[in-house]
Amino acid sequence: MKRIRQSINNSDINRFRFYIQLAAFGLLLYGGYLAIDLGNQLPTFACPFVEKRGGSCYLFGFQHQMNIPLKSLFTGRGIGILTGLLTFLGLFILLNKSWCGFLCPVGTVQDWITKARTRCRVRYGSYSERSFRRLKKIKYILLALLILLPFGISNSIAGMPRLPHDFSTPFCMICPGRTVLPLFSGDMSQLIVDFSSKTKLVLTGLGMIVTGLFVTGAFVKKRFFCLFCPMSALQYVFSKAAILKLKKDGSRCTRCGNCYR
Repeated sequence: MKRIRQSINNSDINRFRFYIQLAAFGLLLYGGYLAIDLGNQLPTFACPFVEKRGGSCYLFGFQHQMNIPLKSLFTGRGIGILTGLLTFLGLFILLNKSWCGFLCPVGTVQDWITKARTRCRVRYGSYSERSFRRLKKIKYILLALLILLPFGISNSIAGMPRLPHDFSTPFCMICPGRTVLPLFSGDMSQLIVDFSSKTKLVLTGLGMIVTGLFVTGAFVKKRFFCLFCPMSALQYVFSKAAILKLKKDGSRCTRCGNCYR
């Protein structure tokens, strides 16, 4: 174990990460061409709107599962939700936040946009500590909404009317992964505003706005969208149970500024 640790410490981690990201990007977006299916509980944004994907993001199926009457939570459907969550948890525990830093296609696209900014010699942006604490709360709000909105389709929450079925996957409708990742397969069908209903009009309209913010934000701020990512919020709940962990050694600080940016 000591030799493995020394090898990692002495290696070029950026080059290693680049190749892992590239392999994961190809596997998750094009794995279907090789009949590869890693399942539907992946702790990363493997977008189900990519036709030949090699697996699917857990949040997509989870949102569909939450469209469930309260009384059915204690039946076989409830067991299905628990089984999916345990599968997600098992996969996450193995690699922890490496699912984000090394394997997430949306994160990889952001890194590519950041490299474009670097080559254009555009100065990076940064948050104050106060702004960072405020903004990171958004991902927990999004996580709560992607649970409550589908749940509100089959249940009346706080005496309010039930929501229309167009709220079955609310986060997916605004997720930049839905609009950006299919482009790498030549599919531009998600770059639309859907006028078929008021709900879809609002959600897909927000989706296009978020896509614009995603590209612009990633250009000026490294991993911009990750600060608002509900997958990251869900992972944080279970992060203490993870096997793989990263511990920073302050004595080896090179003052590169990455932890601040």
